[in-house]
Amino acid sequence: MMRSVLLAGAMLLAVSGGLSAQEAVIQSPITEEILPLEPLDPDDIGGFFETDPNFLAPVIDAPVAEAASIADAGVMLRAIDKVSGEVVDFDLAPGQTKQLGYIQVTLSECRFPTNNPSGDATAHLTVRNASNSDVAFAGWMIASSPALNALDHARYDVWVLRCITS
Repeated sequence: MMRSVLLAGAMLLAVSGGLSAQEAVIQSPITEEILPLEPLDPDDIGGFFETDPNFLAPVIDAPVAEAASIADAGVMLRAIDKVSGEVVDFDLAPGQTKQLGYIQVTLSECRFPTNNPSGDATAHLTVRNASNSDVAFAGWMIASSPALNALDHARYDVWVLRCITS
């Protein structure tokens, strides 16, 4: 079965490269002999190819979650000091700033889908170095994908847990 799939892949590469099926050959990794390629048999591949024309059609009826932004929605954040290992969870209201060690975190806005306020929360944050007020991060952080737009700081990591509504 595996040999058939390998041969089918090599056949597709050979045909796409301008070779005919008769001209295409493959070196078998098992015996290291050169084998001629055979025509593809869909039954031999065992359902590898889907015959339904709508198999890869996009899902059109999927519900789209509307993002809500409540004026007084705060955010719950988690921060870690990579040197000491200390983990701190804290809340921020819009416009509020909190100092954690050598950084200051300010929340501008927190948005979330109406059907999932905790998992897909996005918060617009500004993180500054407390000593010189240089901006270390300014942008949106996403709770469900914290590495997508992360704080790049030598000592601290900060990420969004969820939005908080009153």
